[in-house]
Amino acid sequence: MSKEYISDIQEIIEQIVQFTRDRDWDQFHNGKDLALALSIEAAELNEAFLWKKPEDVCIEKVKEELADIMNYAFLIADKYQLDIKDIILSKLAQNAEKYPVDKSKGNAKKYTEL
Repeated sequence: MSKEYISDIQEIIEQIVQFTRDRDWDQFHNGKDLALALSIEAAELNEAFLWKKPEDVCIEKVKEELADIMNYAFLIADKYQLDIKDIILSKLAQNAEKYPVDKSKGNAKKYTEL
């Protein structure tokens, strides 16, 4: 990831946090409620795909729900002072160990089944 990309993410997080502060919503944004809100938005994203062929999905609805999901994910990271780059790269490293290329390439099986 480039430094520019990381600074863009940090700028986005700062704007989300400022948005919530301006409205005094931080009082409602504990970890539990942020996680629940993220889950609800993920369900709304699923709803955008429900009973549709992938090509028939309304991209505007997908963008809207995905933005909500990312907003809540970034708020959770900020709430717990988590470094986005670090947690994503750490998880990718864990997944690389669980899903080695030679066993998982072109295979949708869970790592426990490889």
